[in-house]
Amino acid sequence: MQLTTLTISSKNYSSWSMRGWLLARLAGLRFEEIVISPDDPAMRAEILLLAPSILVPCLQHEGIEVWDTLAIGEYLNEIRPDAGLLPADRKARAHCRAICGEMHSGFSALRSALPMNLKARYDNFRIWARAQADIDRICVIWRICLNTYGGPYLFGKQPCMADAMFAPVATRFITYGVAIDDVCAGYRDAIMAMAPVQEWVAEALTEPDGIDELEAEF
Repeated sequence: MQLTTLTISSKNYSSWSMRGWLLARLAGLRFEEIVISPDDPAMRAEILLLAPSILVPCLQHEGIEVWDTLAIGEYLNEIRPDAGLLPADRKARAHCRAICGEMHSGFSALRSALPMNLKARYDNFRIWARAQADIDRICVIWRICLNTYGGPYLFGKQPCMADAMFAPVATRFITYGVAIDDVCAGYRDAIMAMAPVQEWVAEALTEPDGIDELEAEF
């Protein structure tokens, strides 16, 4: 039987790696991690948003190689449909796919202005207008989903693909002390309380590697 692996980069800095890893964990897939150091030039370029494409995380399962977080999520939903990565209801499923796609392709100002850094805490961080617009849109998405599906997760009582996609945003809101309303703060806290997220954060805090460009006081 072929070994299932998930190639990831830094747990402290790599939001895409966090998404792919959470998807695999939510799907109940057993896998071995292959961790590429952020010192690797290609991985460093991806984390700093300088790479032309994002090839990590990369899942290898039964001779199949899947990269790109959305593709990994869809693949996991195919092989583990009972895991509930996508909602059973067709309308909710379409909604879930839409906001996952928006997270996947959008919010560039947030990504560049508030890079993921689980170890850091920035007090009185100045958020530029374009990044604030991204934050405002994300909060609208969260409020609509929580109001429509009842929470505590975006599509109800069970975490799904959308929660994995937005989990790194929750960590950014903590790192940079982003002010959000009580409804969104409750969702942020629910994400951070998830056992897989706590495991990821705990391991990120032990990483010896650092990327100077992401440690500056902006």
